[in-house]
Amino acid sequence: MIKAINRFEGAQAKGFEDTIMIDGLPDSIFTFQHNYYFMMGDKRHDSTDSRKWGLVPEKSIIGKASMIWFSKEKDKGIRWNRILNYYKPFS
Repeated sequence: MIKAINRFEGAQAKGFEDTIMIDGLPDSIFTFQHNYYFMMGDKRHDSTDSRKWGLVPEKSIIGKASMIWFSKEKDKGIRWNRILNYYKPFS
């Protein structure tokens, strides 16, 4: 979150143990002006993605999901009925 504040929100943020300093003042609440997304690469275990470079602002996303390549539910395994189906976003 601190990376997103510094890069895209026009404020300077630093984190110290249990305190966040925004523009030099301690703060416990920050309202983001933009929508951000976690972007994961196609090789989850060896990919340079949001785990490395942080959240991505919506205005920087230039594409959309169109097909589900793999789907797995925790503790239940692969969801075969979803694989290779076209992506339908939640309403």
